[in-house]
Amino acid sequence: MRPHIICHMISSIDGRILTDRWTQPVDGKARDDLVNRYYDIEKTFKADAWLVGRQTMQQHFVHAGEPDASGRRELPRRAYVSEAAKRRTGGLAAVVDPKGKLRYESDSADGDPIVTILSEQVADTYLHKLQAAGVSYLFAGEEGKDLMHAMNSLTEDFGVETLLLEGGGRINGAFLKAGLIDDISLMMYPGIDGLSGVTCVFEYEGEKDEEPAIGQSLRLTASEMFEDGIIWARYKVERNH
Repeated sequence: MRPHIICHMISSIDGRILTDRWTQPVDGKARDDLVNRYYDIEKTFKADAWLVGRQTMQQHFVHAGEPDASGRRELPRRAYVSEAAKRRTGGLAAVVDPKGKLRYESDSADGDPIVTILSEQVADTYLHKLQAAGVSYLFAGEEGKDLMHAMNSLTEDFGVETLLLEGGGRINGAFLKAGLIDDISLMMYPGIDGLSGVTCVFEYEGEKDEEPAIGQSLRLTASEMFEDGIIWARYKVERNH
């Protein structure tokens, strides 16, 4: 069993997600005041965990280095639940980092205990470092691409029933391709980026003829417009059989 997964994002009207590139709001409002509505909405979901990709975690919470050199792989490749995760009273902060590039000086991100999702190829030395730092981990298969296995582990080993998927675009795209997104919560900021190639809400890295969203349709379940111009739309993802 896996969690119910809600992709919660905010973008400019052209779908870009780097907030510091967006045009300023009208009437002299501060851009951050509008962007902070995203976090206000985030709290209303009362999710058991939130998940981001490595680059997003690196940008906001931790630093990265080169993966540990090839070494022994004798430790069992099963989930490790830290004491902080066992004692938690709130949510978990999950990150997909297959190669084990992130380096942790704390066991939490934004106050929530960290769970890192790895490939089975990481060296034992890296797992020992995570345990020493009090960071939980689980595995997404040999190459770190088995997201279904990882999500099942989040539920079975960590008790996560509802998960917020919050980017970046590549990890959102991977979950989309895997058919793991149940709902989409998209907030559209009243501004523009405009530059070609800037990361957007969904960015699956595949071949040109691939269709990562094939067989998935969106049913609008609710919409709301705030007085500052933000539009918030909620969709249910329905699988076509």
